[in-house]
Amino acid sequence: MVDTTVAGAGIAAERAAERSGVRVMLAEDRARQESVRAIFDLVWPADEGTQVTSNLLRALIHAGAYASLAVDDASGDPVGAALGFPGRDASVPGGVFLHSHMAAVREDLRDRRIGTALKLHQRWWSMDQGIPVVSWTFDPIVRRNARLNIIRLGVEVRDYHPDFYGVMTDAINAGDRTDRLVAWWNVGSERAAIASEGGLAPASAARLRALGARDLVAVGSTDAPAIGMPPSAEETVIVALPEDVVALRRSAPDAALAWRMAVREAFASAYAVGLRVATVTDEGSYVLAPAGEEGA
Repeated sequence: MVDTTVAGAGIAAERAAERSGVRVMLAEDRARQESVRAIFDLVWPADEGTQVTSNLLRALIHAGAYASLAVDDASGDPVGAALGFPGRDASVPGGVFLHSHMAAVREDLRDRRIGTALKLHQRWWSMDQGIPVVSWTFDPIVRRNARLNIIRLGVEVRDYHPDFYGVMTDAINAGDRTDRLVAWWNVGSERAAIASEGGLAPASAARLRALGARDLVAVGSTDAPAIGMPPSAEETVIVALPEDVVALRRSAPDAALAWRMAVREAFASAYAVGLRVATVTDEGSYVLAPAGEEGA
């Protein structure tokens, strides 16, 4: 039996922070808020200006938004931050969810699962505030995001939005399309609790193929994407992702764009017949299956 209580969420968040060697705290004072802003600007550097102005961040927090800061246990340095604000959706009990707008970790520390610690702290806070759902958008072709969201957090993946934000000029997104998937996280669910305890695992790609799953997007002979025929409503399909699209954008932007468009086409054709993201594989690919199927 998994613990779906607020107390259980707090324990899971504390354990995740300990494993990552950080302390996650609310950014309740101006000093912490400035550290939050500094992390965002470090991760998403822009030619000019800032990701979030100090007065806007202060106003959001004063109005009930969520902002947190992860600090390294050993050095005391800020290493990650997250920001979210309330949104409205009539399908949510109480009508209010938390839109998690930004979550960032220093690039040199992303192998420590600090992002997981930030999100589990956000889960605890939302449950403590009586907010049942946290939602955010994420880049569908960043493999580590897919694994974090689906396996470590246990989110439901919803809509695919081509070019959701339009043109972005920060160092990570500049020159690329801003396609996004929507993560819908029922924070008090059994699935979220299981994920918080490390109880979810990727599906075996080999086993799925043996059971009849088909590669809708595969890695071709030159590491370029190869896309297959559109799926039927009864199929389970596998959509491969580039190993590191952020690096690929820098070294081969045309190749990164080819992956972007291949994944966009695959999701469009799969969603059109009712398939949805069920899980990810041990190869780092999406599994899309008829709605309600685990695909594992």
